[in-house]
Amino acid sequence: MLESLLSYVVWDPHPAVFSGFERLRWYSLLFALGFIISQQFMVYFFRTEGQKEELVDKLTIIMVLATIIGARLGHVLFYEPEKYLSDPLEILKVWEGGLASHGAAIAILFSLWVYSKRTPGQNYLWVLDRIAIVTAMTGALIRFGNLMNSEIGGKDTGTDSGFVYAWDAEEILQSLKVPVESIEAYKPEDRSAELQGNGIVPVNIDIKVTKGSYSVEDLESTLERDVKYALTKFNSSKQYLAEPLETPLNMTIADKGDHYLATIKTFGRTKYPTQIYESISYLLIFIGLFAIWYKYTDRVPEGLLVGLFMIFVFGTRFFWEFYKESQVDFEKDMALNMGQILSIPLVTGGVILVILALNKGLKPVKT
Repeated sequence: MLESLLSYVVWDPHPAVFSGFERLRWYSLLFALGFIISQQFMVYFFRTEGQKEELVDKLTIIMVLATIIGARLGHVLFYEPEKYLSDPLEILKVWEGGLASHGAAIAILFSLWVYSKRTPGQNYLWVLDRIAIVTAMTGALIRFGNLMNSEIGGKDTGTDSGFVYAWDAEEILQSLKVPVESIEAYKPEDRSAELQGNGIVPVNIDIKVTKGSYSVEDLESTLERDVKYALTKFNSSKQYLAEPLETPLNMTIADKGDHYLATIKTFGRTKYPTQIYESISYLLIFIGLFAIWYKYTDRVPEGLLVGLFMIFVFGTRFFWEFYKESQVDFEKDMALNMGQILSIPLVTGGVILVILALNKGLKPVKT
């Protein structure tokens, strides 16, 4: 049982929720779901504390816009300014990826300040405290969306435990010059003797090919060339797979009647599933913040919840960054990456808010 838990996982879910409907992706669904659930929590907070519930709709719109715009501009300015500022229209292509949570945090802080200034009865810190609770939960869902996208993964574990991200290789293989019906990467149970404890682990890839006019010999020749190229020449394949370049392709082809089944025996690199680590961390933070609010409700000194949020969310982010792959090339030679550098002032601000809030103490019970 323990050996099974510590073993590796070949991770290759399709980023689309439904086969054949590529526009609806897990990341987009979970991102939207986070805001939908957050809205219901905010209605509950407002109702419990005697605020106007109709203001939640306005607040939700502000949060969605601030998150998307801030996260996009944060990525543009903090991570790839040269790329995007040389072609500003690329900034609008949010669907291609490139969002930074630190940019979202800055935009949210500013937009909520404007909202509170224009909303009587809701001061800035009171709003931030409630938003902090639901933001932690939304962050957990977004990181799970990153996992379903096989993105923002971790560094090599160096052991036979971890995730082998195989989707990129599968996607590349879809472009083979043969009529591919399906591709599936998986962990082969019959190759456990090949484990060496160094993080290079056996991975099989099954390619189902329509027979057509191909003979076994023709198919073998074509796959030998094209699969070898796909597994060794693309950066994403080299990042996640580990087939030695000097060895011949280890492949068998079986005639299944109406199709051929080519099985490629290769190797993958085990990575830390940092998306899971962050998602669980944010979920626990959400539970903790909600528990404090639920127990003390309007007695909580203003600024305490958002201060704790900033300390723990960006504190855990700082820690997990040590296990994550660099997001852009310039980070590779940095002692601390951009995510960690941007987390430091937010954690510091959180500490200040918590100290100020604790000095106030709990508000008196309303009678």
